[in-house]
Amino acid sequence: MNAIVTAGGIPLPEDPLYPYTEGRSKAMLDIAGKPMIQWVLDALSASQKVEAVILIGMSEKAGVTCTKPIHYLSNQGRMLANIVTGVQKSLELNPESQHVLIVSSDIPALTGEMIDWLVSQVEADLADLHYGVVPREVMDKRYPNSKRTWTHLKDMDVCGADINAAHVSMATEHLETWEALIGNRKSPLKQASIIGFGTLFLLLTRQLTLEEAVHRACASIGIRGKAIIWPWAEAGMDVDKPHQLEIMRADLAKP
Repeated sequence: MNAIVTAGGIPLPEDPLYPYTEGRSKAMLDIAGKPMIQWVLDALSASQKVEAVILIGMSEKAGVTCTKPIHYLSNQGRMLANIVTGVQKSLELNPESQHVLIVSSDIPALTGEMIDWLVSQVEADLADLHYGVVPREVMDKRYPNSKRTWTHLKDMDVCGADINAAHVSMATEHLETWEALIGNRKSPLKQASIIGFGTLFLLLTRQLTLEEAVHRACASIGIRGKAIIWPWAEAGMDVDKPHQLEIMRADLAKP
């Protein structure tokens, strides 16, 4: 399976990470002696199931490395456009491929074992979309001060993982809905309102289980999706705020 790595983000002055980046790429933030994205590429290198990496938002000049073939694409300006372009490149590399991994460059604690576990989940059930979530107890045990954004469900509190898998058809269908959902990925309530006000009400009143939430969302879009419940917090520990950056710097500096 090919992996699309999104690395085009440059924090603006109002972004909490701007004092650390000062107009430079977020993916190149130093974490324990190497760029944040290099940690992600090292995990992809260690994976037994990733064939090639499509890196969006960087060029060879960045100096990052991977043992898998890297194909560099320019930033398309929006997250969805980057993913669509990445899927098109994946199909160019292998017209027979059906699914791709979509990996954020800001989850530096990811490992090859975790990536292979996700690919195995996809291989066992070839849904259109495999969307990962990390339960609160898993995150709090590993990173007790993470301060993630939680979706409060009837059966659990979850945050989104930043590595997911999608069928290649997702790059050509339901694009307006995907644009809206991705644009509000940090706000579960706004996403619920896009899917439908009935879903929003049930979410607000904590009447939705994870299974019910997935069913409603997929029925609204017209796809078959599957929630992947991660046993590792690392998949959802993305670096959005300064305190999360410091947590990851301390964590990955450990021998």
